[in-house]
Amino acid sequence: QLQASGGGLVQAGDSLRLACAASGRTLSSYRMGWFRQAPGKEREFVGGIMWSGGSTYYADSVKGRFTISRDSAKNMVFLQMNSLKPEDTAVYYCAAIRRDLWYKQSEYDYWGQGTQVTVSS
Repeated sequence: QLQASGGGLVQAGDSLRLACAASGRTLSSYRMGWFRQAPGKEREFVGGIMWSGGSTYYADSVKGRFTISRDSAKNMVFLQMNSLKPEDTAVYYCAAIRRDLWYKQSEYDYWGQGTQVTVSS
């Protein structure tokens, strides 16, 4: 089970850090992805991290502003979001996948419940 947290209401330019905690299993054999879904839009890939080695991948829309990290001891993954923009407003989800298919949402094994991020202008 994955639990995402840390969302909230912030102003444009602010920062926010989301956390994703896993319970009941370790994440060491998974790739961890972050997705978001804005109102009226499809859910999209934000970025991901390889649990082994820590390589990260980002969508162009967040590259340079968002950073994904992990804490192996705590079995958690984080999404640090800086320089937030109103267009970053969405429900953010963390998800875990074993296969190297970052963008294929149907292949993800586990999903968190989502946390709302709202960025006001």
